[in-house]
Amino acid sequence: MIVRPRPGFLHLFFIMRGSVVPRILPQIFGFGVYGALVVLAVRALKLDFGNAGPAPFALLGVALSIYLGFRNNAAYDRWWEARKLWGQLVFDIRNLARASTGLIENRAELRGFLMEAIAFCHFLRGLLRRVDATSDARAFIGDEAEKAASAANPPDAMVRRMGERAAALYKSGAIDVMGYRILDERLAEIAAAQAGCERIMGTPLPFAYTLLLQRTAYIFCLLLPFGLASTAGWATPLFTALIAYTFFGLDALSEELEDPFGTEANDLALDGLCRVCEISVFEALGEAPPKMIPAEKFYFS
Repeated sequence: MIVRPRPGFLHLFFIMRGSVVPRILPQIFGFGVYGALVVLAVRALKLDFGNAGPAPFALLGVALSIYLGFRNNAAYDRWWEARKLWGQLVFDIRNLARASTGLIENRAELRGFLMEAIAFCHFLRGLLRRVDATSDARAFIGDEAEKAASAANPPDAMVRRMGERAAALYKSGAIDVMGYRILDERLAEIAAAQAGCERIMGTPLPFAYTLLLQRTAYIFCLLLPFGLASTAGWATPLFTALIAYTFFGLDALSEELEDPFGTEANDLALDGLCRVCEISVFEALGEAPPKMIPAEKFYFS
């Protein structure tokens, strides 16, 4: 995730960190060169395409913009919902830490319970990013991380383990039925946040939208120079490149936001959110918390 102050006017045109421009440079330069070749061919061959001019492209551009706007809104909605789910998870982890410190008197059981909560966050991050988070979880639960990582769903395995620990505390009389209910409700909320994240990860936007938009954008940019060559002249490559930047830039940004759990510049800072949970838990235990992960060139991982 890119977090930085608003750049100045001149600086705005040269920022690449967090921009989709590097991804779409082939389309921008490719269609710019293509526009120049079309103008050259039209003038050399003295082609005449009638008096329609750019009017038909204006109508097609409006329709394409509507589709791009819909896809961009749908992708941003997924990104924002994912951020709300992780915000809710931070809230639930803090609630769990606050409740368990008041209910569990045994220090070893309390610490083990909350370390499993941190391990859950890291395993969830690993599941969503499709990476191995075993080493990160091992720092909190030791060799038990290997056992959890072998499960089909490691974060769910950690929730079950925490539930079993809470049930054991209840059966031993360490907590009463109300205390067990409070802890179980907190675990249910954590499991709900996980299920919401899995729903986003496992349900991409319909592929037909992507196919339709990319086909239409390419066809539009391929035909546009023919409509501009007679009226815009040698400015046609510039206009074609700008249109390509707009259409393909929005498409690339939507594709990036569609999967909010990745490691691209505009994806969610899951490493930082896991560290927030760590800080909350260690402070609840009265221990020195780790430092927040610093941004690297305005990028939070």
